[in-house]
Amino acid sequence: MITTSRRAVLLAALAAPVSARAATSAAPVLAKAMEGTTTPGMAAVVLRDFKAEPERVAGIRRLGRPDLVRPGDRWHLGSNGKAMTATLVARLVERGVLSWDKPLDRMLPGLADVMRPEYREATLPDLLSHRAGLPENHDDLAFFNGFYADPAPLPAQRLRYLATALADAPAGPRRSAMVYSNTGLLTAAAVAEHATGKPFEALIVQEVFHPLGMASVSFDQYGGAHEPFGHVDGRPADKVTDANPRMFAPAGAMRLTLADWSRFCIDQMRGEHGQGKLLTADTYRFLHTGQGDTRSALGWGASPHPMGLTGPALTHAGSDGNWYALVVLFPQTGSGVLVIANAADSMGGDKAALAATRALAATVAAPAATAP
Repeated sequence: MITTSRRAVLLAALAAPVSARAATSAAPVLAKAMEGTTTPGMAAVVLRDFKAEPERVAGIRRLGRPDLVRPGDRWHLGSNGKAMTATLVARLVERGVLSWDKPLDRMLPGLADVMRPEYREATLPDLLSHRAGLPENHDDLAFFNGFYADPAPLPAQRLRYLATALADAPAGPRRSAMVYSNTGLLTAAAVAEHATGKPFEALIVQEVFHPLGMASVSFDQYGGAHEPFGHVDGRPADKVTDANPRMFAPAGAMRLTLADWSRFCIDQMRGEHGQGKLLTADTYRFLHTGQGDTRSALGWGASPHPMGLTGPALTHAGSDGNWYALVVLFPQTGSGVLVIANAADSMGGDKAALAATRALAATVAAPAATAP
């Protein structure tokens, strides 16, 4: 299953105003959000003043089993991992290992002869903000499915994918409107791998997760017997092809606790105030700023008034079709909401996550002022 961005749902939903301020207790909000869906379980964390409130949970970990969702469980973030990939790249840029301005054909010289001319001048900001013109994915499903059993090292698999995907016709002109692209994030990760000689998975642990104390991260879809499990079409997502191949991780395949996700999000917000652990304040702000005339930042969406609330805010959604995760951050106040469900659109997990996010966001941000 190729990763789905869910960006259209998120952008439309976050533009709609919240009708009423929600109760401060998250658990009833989650239970209410799940009504009318077949979503098995959910979890949420509210951030206030750069601190995470206790995690609230509802529902069960897996259909057919009695285990309840518990605080500290690990969840699949889907494309919310893109902000983490962008942060990794920014760390390498600050150290001079990479450059924001270098063209792609010089960053990946081994693929220069196969990539289309339209992509050769693309830069890392273009790739990370979905403005390189690349399609969302390479759509040859038989080719994609071949990666499930590929025994090659993950960096080699990514290069094999890109040797084909970078020959795809552009979905739009470079540096115009945003064209959401998982391929763009895979390309940026391959650039980092080429420059360092290390696989993405080791790099992001070294450069992002370890410095922030994020010890729960896994790149596997499946956890232990007593962890939340993804669901699709009314069943546990236990088929090999339900998830994406492991080589797709840079586009978003991290599984971790909400406490660790909160650590990352709080650091992103603190970074804008010069208090981040990973980057300079200017680099955090660069990551969080929409490129060109768009609201597409590097691994983030930049929204002035999400859901009719006072911004600016950072937003994103993530799903591989089996999970659904939403985040809204307000860096100026250090507030935000992280919500996740162990099902996606086929079981209403997207609707449940959106409803809970809208309700909880109204408790940490004021309604936006209306124009006179």
